[in-house]
Amino acid sequence: MPSHFKKASNIAIGEITNISANNYHHYGERSSKAAIEKLREHVAAGALHNSAERCDAPKCHPETRVAVQDEVVSWIHHGDRDGEPKKIMWVTGPAGTGKTAIMGSVADTCQAKGLLGASHFFSSFSGSANRRSKRFLVPTLTYQFVQHKAMPQFGERILSAVEQNPVIFEQNLEVQLDQLILEPLRSAGGRDHPQLPEAPKVILIDGLDECEADQYHDTARTNVPPRSKDDDHTEILYVLRKAASDPNFPFRIVIASRPEHAI
Repeated sequence: MPSHFKKASNIAIGEITNISANNYHHYGERSSKAAIEKLREHVAAGALHNSAERCDAPKCHPETRVAVQDEVVSWIHHGDRDGEPKKIMWVTGPAGTGKTAIMGSVADTCQAKGLLGASHFFSSFSGSANRRSKRFLVPTLTYQFVQHKAMPQFGERILSAVEQNPVIFEQNLEVQLDQLILEPLRSAGGRDHPQLPEAPKVILIDGLDECEADQYHDTARTNVPPRSKDDDHTEILYVLRKAASDPNFPFRIVIASRPEHAI
């Protein structure tokens, strides 16, 4: 299977290979309240980088992994200055090499600098099953966009999309991406304030390899083979690449995972 990162450039950093490839806005209408409540039902709250569930998650100790963190944050902030700018960066390495610690520390840094648009930390070991499923990825990202002070028009359009199609959360990832992110961005004209340097610039997704396969059929009663993790990993990567290639999509994406087959 061809790599989803075949056009990216490699930068080896220690044991990690680096491939460059919340505040609720009240809009004063009952429908907006209903929409955000509907959206909240489909959010993996524990997957946010600063969630209570992640209070014991690993973080880089001071003066450790500094070069890797600086490289990632510099790319987020200044990657458009590269000769061939990329919209996706892949941080990869074997289990235990500190990818989640790096991503957690980068998320904290980006939030402090106003660069963080949204984050999602998958986890196969979490007590929350929704952190192991792709179905919560897009709603979790969009909920954070709605909460972001720097993107009020974008947030309003997301809630409008939920109002217009309340079953969007039962549709596939590509439809969710189109209706909850790309179309609201287009109607909001890309960034709300593209001239502001502190406008959010990045989406961070950690532990993609820990996303487990969602099953839609009773395999004991049908001849349909069970879905594999590779199927869902491929679907997630497809929609992320689609987002990154859209000219109205203002974010860079950093993905951290082990180097599995589909990734």
